[in-house]
Amino acid sequence: MSDSEQNVPEGWEVRTSRSTGLKYYLNIYTKESQWDLPTAKANEPNKKDSPSQVRCSHLLVKHKGSRRPSSWREENITRSKEEARAILEDYRQKIEDGEASLEELAQQYSDCSSAKRGGDLGMFGKGQMQKPFEEAAFNLKVGKMSKIVDTDSGLHIILRTA
Repeated sequence: MSDSEQNVPEGWEVRTSRSTGLKYYLNIYTKESQWDLPTAKANEPNKKDSPSQVRCSHLLVKHKGSRRPSSWREENITRSKEEARAILEDYRQKIEDGEASLEELAQQYSDCSSAKRGGDLGMFGKGQMQKPFEEAAFNLKVGKMSKIVDTDSGLHIILRTA
């Protein structure tokens, strides 16, 4: 064992690159790798505080400023962002009042193709969604609904399901 392997901090493993034959270091918790010898032990992520994946459903209302202002519902979306926000606030109120579920409203009105699944996006990890969406989703407790979240795609309400 070389000196560098003996000094590898806890939570890191020394590996050999198949392509270059060079040694690199792997964080056994995050699976991130680096060429330089780590200077601190790898902390095991706290599973309760920060899940690696969440499952959410959402209802998307696009507006004319959205990245792609069209959907399965409307070929050319012309509503303003303010109109989209008012529509979404109405949907959110109906959900809170028990008049409808997010799933029901998403099936009828969401501008996302996930509408067919009642807005269900399935399981996803960090780095898979736009940053504001990801932050809102990972900060929700299971069964809780977000306030309106603004992304390049449009405006969303998000329900964390797992």
